[in-house]
Amino acid sequence: MCQLAPVSRAGYYRSLQEHSPVEQDMAVRAAIHQVVVEHRRRYGYRRVALELHKQGMQVNHKRVARMMREDNLLALQPRRFVVTSQARPGLEVALNLARRMQLTGVNQLWVADITYIQLWSEYVYLAVVLDAYSRMVVGWALGRRLNQELTLAALEMAIAQRQPPPGLVHHSDRGWQYTGPAYVALLEKQQMIASMSRPANPYDNAACESFMATLKREEIYVTVYLDLEHMRANIGQFIEQYYNRKRLHSALGYRSPEEFELAVEKQNQPLSLAATLTFFSPQARASTLVAGDGDSNAVPFPRPQPPAASDRKDGQ
Repeated sequence: MCQLAPVSRAGYYRSLQEHSPVEQDMAVRAAIHQVVVEHRRRYGYRRVALELHKQGMQVNHKRVARMMREDNLLALQPRRFVVTSQARPGLEVALNLARRMQLTGVNQLWVADITYIQLWSEYVYLAVVLDAYSRMVVGWALGRRLNQELTLAALEMAIAQRQPPPGLVHHSDRGWQYTGPAYVALLEKQQMIASMSRPANPYDNAACESFMATLKREEIYVTVYLDLEHMRANIGQFIEQYYNRKRLHSALGYRSPEEFELAVEKQNQPLSLAATLTFFSPQARASTLVAGDGDSNAVPFPRPQPPAASDRKDGQ
């Protein structure tokens, strides 16, 4: 109707609100229902309001919240967090580099995590690798066993999809799935720098923790799965088709990860740049270092080997 008139959609809704408030209220409520159904109750009132703004409707987020509350359409709430991975003594851990990094592009910092999912009478486990700059899930794997093969499969998928340059920082917790020899060997082969969270501190891995909470709240807790393959298909569709391409992310200015990366490309900014690490010392002011360079106390991969006895100077 607006195209045939021709008038703007925003002007039509303003006129409708002034002359027919009841009809305008019904139109807003119908639009809210459409957005909620399309996103399967995954959106809260803020994201619903932003979707309505994109459609040309000028409606306040408080009004959207009131209507959603009246119609029992508020987003589903998360459940209690449960710790899954634990460290094993004797395995080497890396320093925490993620909290010192200042990201300027993709493939600078990947964050990895594992979560459990209850499937009828058994538990299955999901490993995820996420790009911290664009919040895009670049690798994932689902399996019945909580072992190193699960995290290796997720990392191998991420490497195959993104082909990261040397020097990428890989951040995870200190679970044995990330500190085992096979996983460390793959990081060394790809020339990645390991980074790990402090014990009992999930906030250093907040981006991946946030995705896990979103996945459980918007997909797992609202779906009844027939078996593991049904769950794998649904999770794959949620990650690849919905989360990476459609879902609005508040940390990205309410854009999807794919839309965010395309916007960076349209601004003629290269997606992959060198990240920086900021270190502080009591004797000197903060200095900015390129990841992997400078007098860092981080241990890169591959680790430097001690010099041979014949190469050492006398007295050293």
